[in-house]
Amino acid sequence: MSASDKIRLGMIGAGNIGNVHLQQFSQLGDLCEITAITDVSQPLAASRAKEYGIANITSTAEELIQSPDVDAVLIGVPNQFHAPLAVQALSAHKHVLLEKPMGMNAETARQILLASRQTDRKLMVAHQMRWESIPMQIKEQVDRGELGRIYTAKTGLYRRKGIPGWGTWFTRMDQSGGGPLIDIGVHMLDLALYLMGNPKPVSVYGSTYAEFGPRKKGIGTWGKPNWEGIYDVEDLATAIIKMEDGSSLTLEVSWAVHMDTDSTPFLHLMGTDGGASYRGSSGKLLTEKFNRATEMDLQTLDEDEGARGRLSRHFLECIREGKEPITSALSGYTNNLVLDAIYESSRTGSEVKLNWDL
Repeated sequence: MSASDKIRLGMIGAGNIGNVHLQQFSQLGDLCEITAITDVSQPLAASRAKEYGIANITSTAEELIQSPDVDAVLIGVPNQFHAPLAVQALSAHKHVLLEKPMGMNAETARQILLASRQTDRKLMVAHQMRWESIPMQIKEQVDRGELGRIYTAKTGLYRRKGIPGWGTWFTRMDQSGGGPLIDIGVHMLDLALYLMGNPKPVSVYGSTYAEFGPRKKGIGTWGKPNWEGIYDVEDLATAIIKMEDGSSLTLEVSWAVHMDTDSTPFLHLMGTDGGASYRGSSGKLLTEKFNRATEMDLQTLDEDEGARGRLSRHFLECIREGKEPITSALSGYTNNLVLDAIYESSRTGSEVKLNWDL
């Protein structure tokens, strides 16, 4: 591919998250072109095609994947379809940008990882929080060794009243793989492991609870409820994750909970020489100087491009320059492996050792 060639993108899924990708990549017209779109709702696909000037509306995902006019596939569909579509696209020698979580569970994530290793195409998971300005500034300091050895961290996101799409695929274990743990917890887990320097998780002790959803309480505004549907996932999860190097991570997430929370993601890194805190759009670096506790505020610049913009550019750069995506297939598999262990620990009441055998 020459430097002047535009990367041709095909969008599978025209819903809310698909529209986010369409908005971002349509602003990068000097680098790419969205040439095809499909959705199980053909009228919705047609509406998006008209809005973004997409020439080709395919009747199926398979038709889009096999199109010679598509170099890379953007997948923004329910979790249960991530693995089948990603594996199919990789097998057709298409690059893939896949919405989180990479798989509905570790086994489906494993299928994607193995497929990605059998081709020279790029597989990137859309974990946009790594691309937020404050976490990027923290990561720079971690890489410079300013925090020393990070021995423990705490992260999470408590929603006060935010169960999405009650009764739809969001709240069905067989279609989503879980509740807030796999929905928003995967974001915080991914970000924490990344900022900690990607230590290898080896064991997990966790608990999940379903105290709101089964009673149709704690309903949020995302998605349209189906009151005749099913709710068999958790609405709160908590876990302690131990790493091979001895460090640990505490993870706490909820869709609904009775507590004083502003539904803002948070992360605290605790190192031997310094610490870092991230909360929404603000952050701090903390250390001790001259026998005094000192801290420095981190701020996002007014002209900041935004996380989704940087994520989209990175995907295109990886294709054009042959780079490994920062959110690689291995990182996606790692996340799914930990999440599965948390669910198993909650079921058994015991610590779960992670099995890294592929």
